[in-house]
Amino acid sequence: MIFTEEFLANLKTEPFEGTVQMIRIARGNFLDDVEGWSDHDYQVLLETFALISEIVESKLLEINQPNFTISGNKEQDCGKINTYLSALEEYCVSESSKLKVESYRSHFKASLGAGFAYEFSQGDLERIQKLINETRELIAKSNGLEKDHQRRLLARLEKLQAEMHKKVSDLDRFWGLIGDAGVVLGKLGKDAKPIVDRIKEIADIVWQTQSRSEELPSGTQIPLLGDKSKTDSEV
Repeated sequence: MIFTEEFLANLKTEPFEGTVQMIRIARGNFLDDVEGWSDHDYQVLLETFALISEIVESKLLEINQPNFTISGNKEQDCGKINTYLSALEEYCVSESSKLKVESYRSHFKASLGAGFAYEFSQGDLERIQKLINETRELIAKSNGLEKDHQRRLLARLEKLQAEMHKKVSDLDRFWGLIGDAGVVLGKLGKDAKPIVDRIKEIADIVWQTQSRSEELPSGTQIPLLGDKSKTDSEV
C-alpha cells in the first residue's frame, strides 16, 4: 500500500490539498525506466482508483464518480485512470487556489486598512490554529456524524483556517462555529464534549478580541453562550 494511515487521516481533514498530494504520490511511484505501463504502475493506479472511489462515495469532495469501470486490461485501465487523475488534479488545484485567494484578500483588506479590522495577538492566533487542527482531527475521526455533515464541518474549518490572520475584517465564520457546536452536541451527546470544548475556547478568544475592538467593558460575557461553567457542567 502506498497510502499510509497517517496520509489518509490528513486527506480527510484537507481534502483538496490531500487529493493533489495523493495524485502526486501515485505518479511518483511509476517506474520511469519501463516502456508503457508496468505491472507495478497498474497496481499503483488501481490502489489510487480505489481510494478516489471511496472519496467520492463518502462525499469528501463534490466530484463525480469516474465514468468507467476497471476492465482488467492493463493498458486501457491505466490510460483511463491516468487521464482521470489529470482532470481531478486540475480541479483540486483550482479549488485550493480559490481558498488561498480568499485568504489573501481577507488578509490584505484588513492590513491595508480598507475597513474596520479585528486584530488577534500572536499568542491567540497560534492557539486558535492549534484548536482548529485538533477540532478537525476529532471530527475526521468521529463515527457518530453523517458523512455529509462531517464533510461540511471539515470544509468550514478548512476555510476558517485558511482565512486566519492577525487582522481580519469580520468574525462571521467564527460565530458560525457556535451553531455547529450545538448541532454536534445534539447528535453526539456527551461524545461531543472534546469538540464542543475546543469550539468554546475558540469562541472565548474571538469574543475577547471582539469586545476589546468594540471597547466593551472588561469581563463582558458572550451573550450567546451565557455562563461557561454552567454549559461545561451540562455537557
